Amino acid sequence: MSKRAVLEVIALDVEDAVAAQAGGADRLELVTDMAADGLTPSAETVAAIRAAVDIDLRVMLRLADGFAAGDVERLVGVAGRLREAGATEFVLGFLDADGDVDLGAVEQVAGALEGCRWTFHRAIDRAANRDALRKQLADFPGLDTYLTAGAAGGVDDGLTVLLAEARRRGEPGYEQQLLVGGGLRLEHVPGLLDAGIDGFHIGGAARPSGRPLYTSDAAD
Repeated sequence: MSKRAVLEVIALDVEDAVAAQAGGADRLELVTDMAADGLTPSAETVAAIRAAVDIDLRVMLRLADGFAAGDVERLVGVAGRLREAGATEFVLGFLDADGDVDLGAVEQVAGALEGCRWTFHRAIDRAANRDALRKQLADFPGLDTYLTAGAAGGVDDGLTVLLAEARRRGEPGYEQQLLVGGGLRLEHVPGLLDAGIDGFHIGGAARPSGRPLYTSDAAD
């Protein structure tokens, strides 16, 4: 019997979250401003969504467009307020000006999560050396997932990288789950499943007409 893959869907508000759960989502990524690739939602929004659904939620920790950490002390404070609002899982990832992982920022923010599970998001697709990034983060507490398209341009460009990384699962730096998102289309899914990839992430694909429309087909 094949293992059912995880389907994560972006949610902006309670209406999104309820529709996503009804449509078969296993987990939500909570953000605001999808045009900026997802920024941190308010604590009030997180609390309202947590009260409305009973599936897992991962909350974005990203205060501005781009992948620089910015004000790390502010991020740490925001993380604390989100935890008070009911968040127990998060999404984050920071690069420095050279495209290397900003270890200092990741250490401070992840440290404030005190072991909460978290995803390193698509900053990995802009990294100067994604293999080096993964090895540098290999032992970070709570890190269990990489959200990636394999390339900055999306899954079409990154498919070869995704398949290669799937073959390395279990090696140092490659223990985490691959959650594929960023230009993901249904026709990509069979080949990714065959490669052992068991996580899929959709945002715009769940809104083909500009309105929420969720489906679990990609995860069956």
